[in-house]
Amino acid sequence: MLETLALPILTALLWLVVFVFDLVAGAKGGRTTGWLSFIGLLGIFGASWALETGREVAGGAFVLDDFTLYMQRTMLAATALGVLASLDHVGRVIPRRQAEYFQLLLFSLIGMLFLAGARELILLIVAFELMGLPLYVMAAMHKTEKPGIEGALKLYLTGAVSAAVTLYGMSFIFGATGTTMLSEIAQAPSSPFLVLGLLLTLAGMGFKVGAVPFHMWVPDTYQGAPTPFVAFLSVVPKVAGFAALARLFIEGLGPLRDTWWPVLFAVCAATMLVGNLFALNQANVKRLLGYSGIAHVGLLLLALGIGTERGLGVMLFYLATYVFTNMGAFFVAEVVGRSGSDDIDAYRGLARRSPWLGLAMLLFLLSLGGIPFVAGFWAKILLFWAAWEAGVRWLVFLGAILAVVGLYYYLRIARSIYMEEPGDRGRVEVPFTTAAAIVIAMVGVVVIGVRPSVLLESAIAAARAMIGG
Repeated sequence: MLETLALPILTALLWLVVFVFDLVAGAKGGRTTGWLSFIGLLGIFGASWALETGREVAGGAFVLDDFTLYMQRTMLAATALGVLASLDHVGRVIPRRQAEYFQLLLFSLIGMLFLAGARELILLIVAFELMGLPLYVMAAMHKTEKPGIEGALKLYLTGAVSAAVTLYGMSFIFGATGTTMLSEIAQAPSSPFLVLGLLLTLAGMGFKVGAVPFHMWVPDTYQGAPTPFVAFLSVVPKVAGFAALARLFIEGLGPLRDTWWPVLFAVCAATMLVGNLFALNQANVKRLLGYSGIAHVGLLLLALGIGTERGLGVMLFYLATYVFTNMGAFFVAEVVGRSGSDDIDAYRGLARRSPWLGLAMLLFLLSLGGIPFVAGFWAKILLFWAAWEAGVRWLVFLGAILAVVGLYYYLRIARSIYMEEPGDRGRVEVPFTTAAAIVIAMVGVVVIGVRPSVLLESAIAAARAMIGG
């Protein structure tokens, strides 16, 4: 049992270490708590490679298989990267609350690690809330700034509605099947209550990942919350959310795919359309990246809905590449935003003021747009290929057209970086920890772009573990 739950347990112990250290050291140990969190997460990530899969606890309520381990490693790596990039910002902006920030981050991560292997409805909803509650607090860490409070309030309200709708939907699933175990739900016959339950649950989880029409909180929260936290929020909860969606809709409700796929099909199309079209006229880079993230959710839902081993494998590969690409873009936004503005105009002439920072942002934007040969290119091309093979050609055409639309608003930022005169000719100062996080993200984007096969093979093996199971 301990080995099966090793990663959540180790993360909980790390949280306890940070908590005790904060009690002993007080305000003097604020920055050290961040380094403790970062080093601890790296250690837990390394320990994950010693674990053996094929184990379960509580009668199968939680399973440690290749899918679980792949998702947990992705979450751990992304959280470690988020902690590293947060060190300077947290120490500068909220110096007296540094330990609180990192403890909340770790607490949320514990819920995410449970989500990856949850195969029982009650564990799913409890893990979802364990993940979500700390995020509401972290979004409002800038207590004196109005956009931050407004964004945090929207995140909280939509999160509360999401939990209520998800729980309500799961109650119908339980009422129709008489069980909360996904393996037993998969064998239950279809009924109107079961269909109603799965649709309500899909709506509730749609809030968590920011799918249309449940996306209202995304742009405001991204604009107002601390940028390093937004980098974390834009990626890691989505990884956990898609892990839960895959468990529920492929493993538990897979036999009812003909019922839920038309609904998910419509959500995919609407999410891609709204995300890309609303991003076109955004002047604020964080809001633009928020709508861009919504568009990427549409693509991920398409990969999930295909329901094949290749489709699920591409979804996992896409999520891992998205960690480096999207977090890297937000890390650059954090540095540029120190000038007092997150607007595109703040990026004017960035390539002249800081050539390497301009190059980094260009790489992340090209990856988000799916330009060869960076990580995002392989994620999109493999996803469209899998969707074409599955016969979802209408969505492939829509996705390809909207990918061109996406290039337009990504290249607006690139044009400002390389083709416009700088408004401020001063050199851009980049803290060491933030610079390290940006470099790591750049390396990830380039290495996966040059050699995607290693990560793709792991993703396909993880998908095979679920589809085969």
